[in-house]
Amino acid sequence: MPPFILLASASPRRHEILDQLAIPHGLLRVPAPAGEDEPQLPGEPAADYVRRTARDKAQRAVAWLAAGGLPAPLPRNWPAEWRDAPILCADTTVILDGDVLGKPRDAADAAAMLRRLSGREHAVHTAVVLADRGRLFETVSVSTVRFQTLTNTDIATYIDSGEPFGKAGSYAIQGRAAAFVAHLAGSHSGVMGLPAHETVQLLTQCQD
Repeated sequence: MPPFILLASASPRRHEILDQLAIPHGLLRVPAPAGEDEPQLPGEPAADYVRRTARDKAQRAVAWLAAGGLPAPLPRNWPAEWRDAPILCADTTVILDGDVLGKPRDAADAAAMLRRLSGREHAVHTAVVLADRGRLFETVSVSTVRFQTLTNTDIATYIDSGEPFGKAGSYAIQGRAAAFVAHLAGSHSGVMGLPAHETVQLLTQCQD
């Protein structure tokens, strides 16, 4: 039986992937820091950025819990020692031409990203960090996705669905954008936001 863990993420997809893997877990809604959402540092390579942001999330979750933060609600079936459970965090970044394509600000920004992705290959990096008893276990899943050529109608219809908003790169592979994917090399669950294989490997490491 995998250990009980705390998932510090508001992503329903990550919660669903842990359920799929039968990993018992609780959810932590750690308050986001003030200011811009996960800004990239000047000169920071995209591959380093995704690792840093996942690590930052984990350290923020550990500090928040230590300061008395509580999940809401606290289910009755959680183990009594839930505060000592490993904390799992992840960050997913879409990278094209070395640029980080984050969550779109608005419809125009989403359209611009989708036009850039149209007919091209891009990388999706998902960094996973497990914080356990003062230690950090880290890994990164790297997948390559190629989109078909998108028409203006494809883009406009997809944006009208509302799906691009809140998604890195302005698309969700588990949703309507699955129809855009001509080829995927790597981890489908990693592109969704939590690579199943790598996550299980981290949990195995922390039990050693």
